[in-house]
Amino acid sequence: MAMSLFSRGTCGLLFTYVIFVSHFCNGFYLPGSYMHTYSTRDEIYAKVNSLTSIETELPFSYYSLPYCTPPGGIKKSAENLGELLMGDQIDNSPYRFRMNINESVFLCTTRPLSEHEVKLLKQRTHDLYQVNMILDNLPAMRFAYQNGHKVQWTGFPIGYSPPNVDDVYIINHLKFKVFIHEYEGTGVQILGTGEEGMGVISSADDEKKASGYEIVGFEVSPCSVKYDPEKMAKLHQYDEVSPVSCPLDLDKAQVIREQERVSFTYEVEFVKSDTKWPSRWDAYLKMEGARVHWFSILNSLMVIFFLAGIVFVIFLRTVRRDLTRYEELDKESQAQMNEELSGWKLVVGDVFREPTHSKLLCVMIGDGVQIMGMAVVTIIFAALGFMSPASRGMLLTGMIILYLFLGTGAGYAGVYFYRIIKGTSEGWRSLSWLIACFFPGIVFVILTILNFLLWANKSSGAIPLSLYFKLISLWFFISVPLTLIGGFLATRAEPLQYPVRTNQIAREIPARKYPSWLLVLGAGTLPFGTLFIELFFILSSIWLGRFYYVFGFLLVVLLLLVIVCAEVSVVLTYMHLCVEDWQWWWKAFYASGSVALYVFLYSINYLVFELQSLSGPVSAILYMGYSLIIAVAIMLSTGTIGFVTSFYFVHYLFSSVKID
Repeated sequence: MAMSLFSRGTCGLLFTYVIFVSHFCNGFYLPGSYMHTYSTRDEIYAKVNSLTSIETELPFSYYSLPYCTPPGGIKKSAENLGELLMGDQIDNSPYRFRMNINESVFLCTTRPLSEHEVKLLKQRTHDLYQVNMILDNLPAMRFAYQNGHKVQWTGFPIGYSPPNVDDVYIINHLKFKVFIHEYEGTGVQILGTGEEGMGVISSADDEKKASGYEIVGFEVSPCSVKYDPEKMAKLHQYDEVSPVSCPLDLDKAQVIREQERVSFTYEVEFVKSDTKWPSRWDAYLKMEGARVHWFSILNSLMVIFFLAGIVFVIFLRTVRRDLTRYEELDKESQAQMNEELSGWKLVVGDVFREPTHSKLLCVMIGDGVQIMGMAVVTIIFAALGFMSPASRGMLLTGMIILYLFLGTGAGYAGVYFYRIIKGTSEGWRSLSWLIACFFPGIVFVILTILNFLLWANKSSGAIPLSLYFKLISLWFFISVPLTLIGGFLATRAEPLQYPVRTNQIAREIPARKYPSWLLVLGAGTLPFGTLFIELFFILSSIWLGRFYYVFGFLLVVLLLLVIVCAEVSVVLTYMHLCVEDWQWWWKAFYASGSVALYVFLYSINYLVFELQSLSGPVSAILYMGYSLIIAVAIMLSTGTIGFVTSFYFVHYLFSSVKID
């Protein structure tokens, strides 16, 4: 009754809120931050993220190098859980832009570089570290030419080292090009959420305020320029300087050397653009290789149709034909036929015998349900556009929150199958605790080891101790109680009854010419075939700093993967039953779960052949650690799909057999 009143009250409040908001807005922007409009000469300050490199995968703070600091001191931006876990550290910067004012500005001149600073600058330059700058929530974009092709990058390098030259040169002059779209308030009302909160433009005054310019593009061209430090030392921050052309001669570039004083300057050019604000991320999210994505989907469909044909034959031709013949006989004939039977009908008294390590199996099923539910809901929301790259860290934050609240489903699924297998609900509390701690415990151990490596290297990617306590609190105060609630609900549910009785003495399994695990491992190649092309794009997004936003394709691939896992497991389970192998439980789980092994091996292949520039054992250990977490998550989720499908297949198969 209380729950009913609570749900009615909640729905009423939500309905009132929606009506109230809809009264003030005709439309809203999803996803990303709400639109900012600026008037001429409005000041806008760029922000800087962590320094990143595709060679080391160790992020460092921008101000770990001798760069100019803001006049009011360094201030960190508010970051969400996903940003902190990804190693983002967004700070303010001294780079000031005045809307629609083209200018060339002096920032600062450093003190004489120390030996440590020179060594650090050279090391970061050799490791190809990039400066990641953000203006109005847009990353700085840079264009370069490689082998005659125009390549798009985000960020710019710290410095460069020309071939056949021992000196290293620092990037100390930036040419910014800010693309702006002139916007006039015409009664369009906007509702949106962003990193600065919620903004609603509803009144006439707000609409006038909305008129002005909106930033729709942000490009940077870096170069190195040698200045006279004595002359530059007389200038103050934001003083005007003469525009410079990026020098091609190395003797006019700023070398990194001890006791050298480096002056930093920048130029700003505002360019009017026809690009509108909702389309400003299109330049970053251009989907390359669309044909490859379609090829991946077509390849998966071929595998699905092939397996579906096998399942169709099993059900309609073999199983139904045998069952029809069996049921048409009288009892004496059935008894005589039972003596002549072979295959799956002979294991009728053993097929539902409790498997070894049944508690562990139920734990893995519970965690698999939780992970798969998290993946499906996250990808659906991302495909609908609710997790924009404009909201940094939102994808990872959403995944963690969903995982926590899906603990109820994990506890229910694990305890439900435990009751079916054991025939009792005794011990459901300890099982629920194991479900709540099994996968998170594995992740916690791996992350702790990796975090010690990051701490030892003084990387900004290390998880702070305060965040550790927050994660543990979320784990124990949200996930664990919800898992226990799910387990309790499963004890009140009516469990599925076995259609046949289990014999007291186990039937001997005939010897086989080859071990059954070979067949189980081989079965994982089919789900992997539906996944590996999309896996390449995902790994490139994670480790090469590329944007991945083709979640529509990923959703289709996920659905196809679920179908293939289910079909593979059913076919393999039937094959084992046909050779009188009644120990199908774990084999059904690993038939589809073995795809994780191929994902992990593919990750090693990607490390060797695609990340050849990755330097140092620490970077390789970080890569392998994160890859192992992904592989374990895939094993639990795909294995659960295969097991649940096989279980209901076996239950249906033997419920059609009449046993006296």
